[in-house]
Amino acid sequence: MKIIGTQWKVTEKLKGLKSNNSNEDWEITYATPIYGGWDLMVECRFNRLEDLDKIVIFCRSDKELSKWIEATTTLISTKRNYPP
Repeated sequence: MKIIGTQWKVTEKLKGLKSNNSNEDWEITYATPIYGGWDLMVECRFNRLEDLDKIVIFCRSDKELSKWIEATTTLISTKRNYPP
């Protein structure tokens, strides 16, 4: 985090965030502050890799979030038959 203590603000902003665009199908399913090398963990669901791009771009470019977030690291995992 750029500003110490903002991980809860970021968590609240991201919780439940989802696309409003009918051509996209993504949502943030979980967000929580963590301890260690990173300050926050976010889980999201998406159908196309392009939708993941939109989530990451939102986190990096949103007016409030860009003030709080210094860097992002994206790790991809898969779940078989993940429920929508």
